[in-house]
Amino acid sequence: MPVYEYRCNCCGNRFEALRKLEERDVPIECPGCKSSNTRREVSTFGTTKSSGASKLSSSCSNTGSSKFG
Repeated sequence: MPVYEYRCNCCGNRFEALRKLEERDVPIECPGCKSSNTRREVSTFGTTKSSGASKLSSSCSNTGSSKFG
């Protein structure tokens, strides 16, 4: 099950909930003020570049020819 982020329209509290896909937009109770006047937020995420990715990219050569056509 995915984790969704929500914001309470009453108190502004941001919280996460583990919910089924079909339940993602069903109102959920705010853990702060207990209101059901909440909305699902667009989640943000971060990525990091691993050292393995840089090794892979540095081992590729750019000779202008391609075996894929």
